[in-house]
Amino acid sequence: MAKANNALSKPVQLSPQLEEVIGKGPMTRAEVTSKVWEYIKAKGLQVEEDKRMIEADDKLGGVIGKERISMFKMTAAVSKHLT
Repeated sequence: MAKANNALSKPVQLSPQLEEVIGKGPMTRAEVTSKVWEYIKAKGLQVEEDKRMIEADDKLGGVIGKERISMFKMTAAVSKHLT
């Protein structure tokens, strides 16, 4: 039987832009997500009136873009930096 969440537990390579934000890969997708959230919280990038929205700083903007983005769309934007 296949292991549950195999895609989440398989190490992936990170783009140079993503490595600037969360450190050197490879990492699992679960680790990437966790480290991106650590960065967002440490830098106070969640919109105060709606915590589901993220406003990227310059470093994170290189990964997810400069526009205000929902946490759901952020995951898709980050996944474009994984191989």
